[in-house]
Amino acid sequence: MEHRGRVVESTGSWYEVTYRHDGEAKKINCRLPGRFRLEEHKLTNPIAVGDVVHFDINDDGSGSIQEIEERQNYLIRESTHHQEGNQILVANIDCAYVVQSIKKPTIKRGFLDRFLVTCEAYQIPARIVLNKMDLATGADQPKIDDFAELYDSLGYKVLRTSIKDEKSLERLKEDLREKTSVFVGPSGVGKTSLLNHIEPSINRKVGSVSDYNEKGTHTTTFAKLLPLHMGGYLVDTPGLREFGLVNIEPWELSLFFPEMLEFRQQCKFNNCTHSHEPGCGVMQAFEEGHIHPDRYDSYLNILDSLEND
Repeated sequence: MEHRGRVVESTGSWYEVTYRHDGEAKKINCRLPGRFRLEEHKLTNPIAVGDVVHFDINDDGSGSIQEIEERQNYLIRESTHHQEGNQILVANIDCAYVVQSIKKPTIKRGFLDRFLVTCEAYQIPARIVLNKMDLATGADQPKIDDFAELYDSLGYKVLRTSIKDEKSLERLKEDLREKTSVFVGPSGVGKTSLLNHIEPSINRKVGSVSDYNEKGTHTTTFAKLLPLHMGGYLVDTPGLREFGLVNIEPWELSLFFPEMLEFRQQCKFNNCTHSHEPGCGVMQAFEEGHIHPDRYDSYLNILDSLEND
């Protein structure tokens, strides 16, 4: 008899799946037949947390996955350390939250904008969590306000949080309610601490941040889909040092910068990269102050990486 369930954790060789049988919630550890790995040779993980799967139960009580349902969406990044293939972080989500901290470590604009490009490309609603607000001084506030105003104007809601500010946590909880969401960010930005305060029963291990290089230690080894008491699910992912883009060509990058969509229609050339071409509507808009310098710099940096990949 075939069953249907959702992958809540993946360790690379085993997949923990939740399902219902006779009205009762159950969990089972499943393996994946080799044919799936051959078919998905461009991926480091043919099955991701959040996938809906069909499986058979073996005589030893383990499961064997027979089918993966078509994904509503997925968050993907390029594998690092010269590994072949790409990595799907999570599938079938309602919202993705990129977590950044104002200090220890500071905001990584390159990481942030690459993440937002991926969300635009793969049609995933995105939010920004600006964490560790308790470390902000009066001198920091104008920069924080400018940052929030910029990204809010682009359609990315910015949530300012601190584990020492219960009201900020309540606002975040309300935003997460009844959705399947994912937290993504570099190590050390406080994803796990936020999670522990949102859902204390989880009690995930929290790492430290080095004063020398402001890099956090990895405390989450594998992505896991965690139920929330107020309804919905949250996926906690391992801290990422990089966020490489997948299947995005240089000429189409501007499609995923919302502030460039209107102006790119005024370009002289259809395949304009908005970096050097004459008659470029985007470059003119930047020169006239319609596109923020930080975002245009991010665009050029990402474009350069795509052209030289």
